[in-house]
Amino acid sequence: MDDDQRQDNWAAERKNRLPTFTEVLARRTRPPVDLFMFYLFLQREGAEDILDFWLDVQQHENLCRAYFKDVRKSGRTIRDDWPEYWDYARRRGSIYGTVVGLNPHSGTKRSTASTTDVLSEHDRTNLAAAGLDEKAVRSPSPRLPSTSPGTAVATEPPRSTTPFSLSGRTPTLFNHRRASRAPTIIPRTSAISRQDLIASAERIYFRYLSPAGNTVGSNENHEIYLPPSLRIHSFPLNSSQEPKTVNDMSIMAQIPDMFHAQKEYCFRAMEQDAFPRFLRSKAFGNLTPVSALVRLILGLIILWIGLAVGFSLIFLDVHPKSKRFFLFIPFSIAILFLISHQYELDPILIFFMQSESTPFRTLRIREPYVKKLLIGRAVWVSLLVAACVAALTLIFWAVPGHRL
Repeated sequence: MDDDQRQDNWAAERKNRLPTFTEVLARRTRPPVDLFMFYLFLQREGAEDILDFWLDVQQHENLCRAYFKDVRKSGRTIRDDWPEYWDYARRRGSIYGTVVGLNPHSGTKRSTASTTDVLSEHDRTNLAAAGLDEKAVRSPSPRLPSTSPGTAVATEPPRSTTPFSLSGRTPTLFNHRRASRAPTIIPRTSAISRQDLIASAERIYFRYLSPAGNTVGSNENHEIYLPPSLRIHSFPLNSSQEPKTVNDMSIMAQIPDMFHAQKEYCFRAMEQDAFPRFLRSKAFGNLTPVSALVRLILGLIILWIGLAVGFSLIFLDVHPKSKRFFLFIPFSIAILFLISHQYELDPILIFFMQSESTPFRTLRIREPYVKKLLIGRAVWVSLLVAACVAALTLIFWAVPGHRL
């Protein structure tokens, strides 16, 4: 009953505030402020690699949790199965403390948020509405397969422990252009092995952290910016070879937590830079930049036509004078387009509960608080358009005719 009450309280609270970044990453939000729309927003800026990195590291951590659960379900303990990792986790702390049986209060690190690699039902609806294939969204961020129902991965409460500082490098963090890449999958036909964990970490390193030119095989490089203290300069293990030396075993013990600090940094970078702009774009407007630009161009053209007709009626002294009232038609269209561009909000689409995902493709607005915000702004924009149209029409009607 307590869980149901907490869920009800959380749902009631969500109706009076914008979602947090953690909620978006955990797929708890609805269009137009869900993970799908945030990905498209970053894609328009050529900055989706940092989100791909975060999601892939999250999936790597989910795979590690599934491995630890497989071990415990087999009747073994992590301490007996992987003593090097056990010692490392006890000394340095680990985000898997509760999963492997360590004391959760002994300095274990915690993860920011979690996602699954399976698209939810409304994500699939979004893909179809935007004219995209589900594979097109999966392929930019190669996911490891989800675990079987018997090894469902539970995540710990979200919290960040990594200090954040971009040191004035914010523009460089979100300016990498994407390139095509092939999805990489580890089959889940048997229990997960430590070699699978190494292969997962190896792909992430060579895809996102290895300097350009150091990619291996078919892995394409999408290096993201990280501060010097978080950069990983080499990956000494090989997924095709079993670690044998004491040094290799010691390095392999770091694989589960290897990218957690970098993931936390990327989380804070997106939360403080890209996410506020995303909310401004989608919670206070419903147009994409391309669509807004098209409205600006059309608005200027139609306004020019309306002014030309208006001045022609004045200087040709056309009678009856009431014909000038028909100028409200081009003025209404032109002013609507121009103000829609200024506010990046089309009130007509809002009244139909639609928001653009890609240029001229729309999705239904389902987030309650965002819906309330957008309706309020749509009413304001409509009143502003009506006032401007009325003023222009009355001015052209009041001016006395004078035939040249």
